[in-house]
Amino acid sequence: MSRLLRCLRHAVLRALRSAPPALAALGLLLLAAPLQAQSIVFINPGHADEAFWRSASQAMEAAASSLGLKLEVLYAERDPERTVALSRELAQRPAGQRPDYVVLSNDKGVLVACAQNLAAAGIKSFAAFSGLLPQEQQRFSPRRGLPLLVGSLEPRAQDAGYLSGRALLEQGLARRLHGADGRLHLVSIAGDRSTPSSIQRNQGLRQALAEHPQVDLDAQTFADWRRDQARERMLGLLQRGAAPQLVWAGSDLMAFGAMEAAESRGLKPGRDLLFAAINTSDEAMQALIDGRLSALVGGHFLTGAFALVMLHDLHQGRDFIDEGLSLERPLFMRFLARPDLRELDFRRFSKVHNPRLRRYDFNPQVLLDSGAKH
Repeated sequence: MSRLLRCLRHAVLRALRSAPPALAALGLLLLAAPLQAQSIVFINPGHADEAFWRSASQAMEAAASSLGLKLEVLYAERDPERTVALSRELAQRPAGQRPDYVVLSNDKGVLVACAQNLAAAGIKSFAAFSGLLPQEQQRFSPRRGLPLLVGSLEPRAQDAGYLSGRALLEQGLARRLHGADGRLHLVSIAGDRSTPSSIQRNQGLRQALAEHPQVDLDAQTFADWRRDQARERMLGLLQRGAAPQLVWAGSDLMAFGAMEAAESRGLKPGRDLLFAAINTSDEAMQALIDGRLSALVGGHFLTGAFALVMLHDLHQGRDFIDEGLSLERPLFMRFLARPDLRELDFRRFSKVHNPRLRRYDFNPQVLLDSGAKH
């Protein structure tokens, strides 16, 4: 539709060249009026005050500002039933108030139900952060099975587990930490058992462990991404006699909960125990500076912002189907500085704004190149 509008505008411009001056001036004024902004809703699965998901929303707001999009963010507060209910509420809005697209994440396996609710009202959807589960892919895929799910973009979550795990293991070995048996011991505090990103982060950690046979994984527990549950799980492990030198956590909040448990037992993070985490919140960056965190990996909070770039281009007639409808990109990297999103112009990633661009280069390194605070 946008391509047709552009063609009509060019045709009108040609006609106005031979029109009387007054009519030409009026026509140019009308053409200069902006078209209605593309409308997108993001159903954020997290809490409004949760560092990672707040950063994800802020990145999307920065992208929307760069690209001239209208963005609305709704928070599901870590409640999958609320996520599904929000999709129904959007579908029930009057036709003129419905968004053009809704960005969803498949946390706790809600994607299919939400996409179906939206499709019933003719609303297109896009999966970001977490896409379809392997068992769901047997029946569903973007534009097939779920015809109005136009695509998906996921960070290669296994990279997060691998990079953070490898950095943690190498630091433990370099500092010659070990237990009474002379070996290095690690406990893992993961998010949940069902979200694709959690499963893949755990796989990445196990890949790092496989490369370091000197390290034993003593225990893996799940804290549902919550600080309080991570504190309880870690305290339980320590009370039962666990004596790790390394603690890997699937998020920064869970790392902080585990630290609190360790400190309650007289252990000092960064000295008695080394911690690794994923996410680049302000608290995590400060913990890295202070030495309480030994390894920090992030960048994936940009996934939703990059999804907006793809939806902007699609809406303007530049489909991403030639790259694939289910994209996975290496968006994780080790962080040493806090990015400033205000310095980032997302038009640089757009195929519409860069017609020679053939493949999306969603590289978080650009944060350090143009927007990091030192």
